[in-house]
Amino acid sequence: MELKQLEYFVAICEEMHFTKTADKLGIGQPTLSYQIKGLEDELGVRLFDRLGKKIALTEAGKILLEHSHQIFNTIKGANEQLQELQKLDRGKLVIGAPSGELSQIALLALLEFHSMYPHIQIQFFVLDNVVEKIRQNEFDLALTIMPIDDDGLKIIPLYEEEYYLVVHSEHILADVNLLEITNLKDIPFIINQKDHCLRKWIDSICGNLGIMIQPIIETSDATSIVNLVKEGLGATILSKTLYNLVDNGQLMAIKLNPSLQRNVVMIHHKEKFIGSAMNIFRNLLNSHVEKFSRKKVIV
Repeated sequence: MELKQLEYFVAICEEMHFTKTADKLGIGQPTLSYQIKGLEDELGVRLFDRLGKKIALTEAGKILLEHSHQIFNTIKGANEQLQELQKLDRGKLVIGAPSGELSQIALLALLEFHSMYPHIQIQFFVLDNVVEKIRQNEFDLALTIMPIDDDGLKIIPLYEEEYYLVVHSEHILADVNLLEITNLKDIPFIINQKDHCLRKWIDSICGNLGIMIQPIIETSDATSIVNLVKEGLGATILSKTLYNLVDNGQLMAIKLNPSLQRNVVMIHHKEKFIGSAMNIFRNLLNSHVEKFSRKKVIV
């Protein structure tokens, strides 16, 4: 069994079409068919059922595909470890984070990382479903919020985050020190859309208390939410970290009872090699988190 045969096999599994796969690989279809036939003969099993012009994986094919992914992940990990010998003068770091404070902190850490290691290519993605990207091994690291239930992921605790009701400094509630969560039902909100992870969490908490928040504006852009609150158009819920990042004296943060707290974590695939670049990024991230955590939220 040759690696080239496995590469061709995995490529066919992605396209599920011999002609399209041959075109993608830049080889002739007869060559591709010959290689797969040789692989099947060597293994003594059929990998694909040919159904006219369509193909489907057999049970044997499914087993080989799973092991092929493991083989190529192992090879990729070996290459990454060998690149570590290059003293961080090459390579790539792919990071993901949800929109909001996590993406802003990650960006600050990445900017500092780039200034230290300018030859490392950085890709940074802001999206809510970072967990799925880690599962597919498309991201090296991602920031997210617990809970996460996945045995295939390595979870690295970072810090505990508290969330506050945030209003304009001249809002009617600006002088309130502590607000019962049940009172949120009477407040016009500017908040994330329903499919955002923070909004889902808040809706779940409020739903358990038998209340529903009343958004007047919904958007997935954290910067827009903050700017609209600064204009006095409504209230929102922000983490302590994000509040410290964006407050310029125009906002007030109000503690909630019971308090809203979540655990922020860094995740990566369990089979992912964690090299120097990823460890350095994690340390930079922690330094930025500590800096903002030391600031007071309520004055």
